Amino acid sequence: MGQIVANTFVTLDGVMQAPGGPDEDRSGGFAHGGWSVPFWSDDMHPVLASGFARMGAILLGRGTYDIFAAHWPKITDEQDPGASLLNNATKYVVSDTLERADWRGTTIVRGRELDGALARMRDEHAGEIQVHGSPGLLRTLLARDLVDELRLLVFPLVLGTGKRLFAEGAAPARLSLAETQRFERGVVLLRYQRVGAPSYGSFAIDAEKSAAGAP
Repeated sequence: MGQIVANTFVTLDGVMQAPGGPDEDRSGGFAHGGWSVPFWSDDMHPVLASGFARMGAILLGRGTYDIFAAHWPKITDEQDPGASLLNNATKYVVSDTLERADWRGTTIVRGRELDGALARMRDEHAGEIQVHGSPGLLRTLLARDLVDELRLLVFPLVLGTGKRLFAEGAAPARLSLAETQRFERGVVLLRYQRVGAPSYGSFAIDAEKSAAGAP
């Protein structure tokens, strides 16, 4: 059964909007587009390529789909691992407004059909169902507790404004850190897997036991 894996570039304060260029997404007056570019380093490429290799399908929101569909079909070099995998992959775009999807292998999923479509994707794809970017879609999936793994590339900067990974309404969840890796320019890969509901405790109770001499 396939797992839903979110792949996201994110700042220290949780912003994931427009990491790749100034005009990628200016909605809300966002003026920091392209913030990830100065931190890119060659040692990141093999890690991203290995992530793409685990892909069984791609699940995108409308905005990210439009960006990808305008770029990747133009990269025809079969030696480019990202282009080859993305252009040949099974792709799903969640949108209530998109009328046609010309990027090869794309199926449009309407919002009202999302839960059923996700169930079918999990049954049909053995590899990862990878969500790339797509902040609106990702927040919907997190609110419904449908993300099995978060693969975050955390960049060492704070922006203060922009679309964030987590928002009010995200389902409470406990995560297990499965992998970490630091790259040349300070970017850190954090791979978290969902393991269940949060557990809670109280330091006040532990302090009372310590004061009473309890073990």
